[in-house]
Amino acid sequence: MSWLSPVTLEGAHCALRPLSQDHHDGLVEATRDGELWKLWYTAVPGPEGMAAEISRRLDLQAKGSMLPFTTFDAQGRIAGMTTYMNVDATHKRVEIGSTWTAVRMQRSPFNTECKLLLLGHAFETLACIAVEFRTHFFNQQSRRAIERLGAKLDGILRNHQRASNGTLRDTAVYSITEAEWPTVKAHLRWQLDKPRST
Repeated sequence: MSWLSPVTLEGAHCALRPLSQDHHDGLVEATRDGELWKLWYTAVPGPEGMAAEISRRLDLQAKGSMLPFTTFDAQGRIAGMTTYMNVDATHKRVEIGSTWTAVRMQRSPFNTECKLLLLGHAFETLACIAVEFRTHFFNQQSRRAIERLGAKLDGILRNHQRASNGTLRDTAVYSITEAEWPTVKAHLRWQLDKPRST
């Protein structure tokens, strides 16, 4: 059995299930919520590219370098995609990335719980020594969300990649270490459990 095997993770606000070709239509509907592929600093698949993106992620899973999930809301509707990627089985490190979420679920408990489940599985089941997050330097929404999780900025990889529009991407790299996980877990649980104004 591979160190990183398909698994379903479930909480009160979300469920993460192994990505499947059967999820195509629901993912297309979710990506249309906010037309996320139009954000120049992200690489979110558009409706016409969804089948290819599903195939790409499943191919990387077969090669052992990615474990892709489809995310579902509490009502069972598909809300987006996320993955464990840049898998390092030798040193037990993963990156949580290639994540996108329908606008209807943004700024809700959904993302917090998705990350709590992914981090919990990484540290408590897979025994990871660190979990990484990467995002475009200009993706301020993503950077704030990563920082709210409790991840610390490791640094900026300058001219790290070329974006689809030809610009050069500086990548902000964050991580949470095994030693930090108990405190981060308590913080995420508090964020989910605290009373919310209506």
